Amino acid sequence: MKRLVLVDGNALLHRAYHATPPLTTSKGELINAVFGFTSMILKELSDLKPDYMAIAWDEKGPTFRHQAYTQYKATRGPTDDGLSSQYNRVYEVVRALNIPEFRLSGYEADDLIGTLAKQARNLEVIILTGDRDIMQLIDKNIKVLMPKKTLSDVGLYGEEEFVLRYGFSPIQMIDYKALAGDASDNIPGVAGIGDVSATKLIQKFGSIEKIYNPKNLKTLPERMQKLLAEGAELAVMSKQLATLDLKAPIKLDLSV
Repeated sequence: MKRLVLVDGNALLHRAYHATPPLTTSKGELINAVFGFTSMILKELSDLKPDYMAIAWDEKGPTFRHQAYTQYKATRGPTDDGLSSQYNRVYEVVRALNIPEFRLSGYEADDLIGTLAKQARNLEVIILTGDRDIMQLIDKNIKVLMPKKTLSDVGLYGEEEFVLRYGFSPIQMIDYKALAGDASDNIPGVAGIGDVSATKLIQKFGSIEKIYNPKNLKTLPERMQKLLAEGAELAVMSKQLATLDLKAPIKLDLSV
């Protein structure tokens, strides 16, 4: 089976910037993110030996998630000037390596990656990212490669590795975030429901729809019932925010 590697450009570049010590050219231009990003791309080209590779980028401006919840990602500050100044150099590197790029107004890179991954039906897909949102895509043909503490420290997650770490199936990451929320994206979740409670609820019932079935809800302690009842609308909205759009209007063309 041929291999397609899909890269979350923004996540990887952000990781490279914070994992690489400050480096400058002889003219004083900061290039640590460029160096780190390029190093990771070249490493995975060497290690994974993909038959195909593509990079997806976030576009500036609101997405359909901001329309559903105006506070989506509102807690994120502006991009560090040291990082934003390096984007154009990184784009130059990507073009020099002749790697196809995808970006689309109104969609996040994760949505584009998810769409492309699902279109690659007869390929092994490895997604290179630092964002666990994308882990909901993991299945028998799709794996996620997550950089960790250093540029050379990575973890490859298939279905088995994911379940071992999180205790539920990859697709249930959506329900987990619907309950526990996600501070990095400012997804609210249900107030008072933390990581442990969310995991236990998912392990017991499987999804927020089943959790909120009156018959199942009544089996829970009164305090838990109260928290879930008060946060019902936020749970539904949070699941919507956490769910990737796998039908973005882009097409995987392997002949290019």
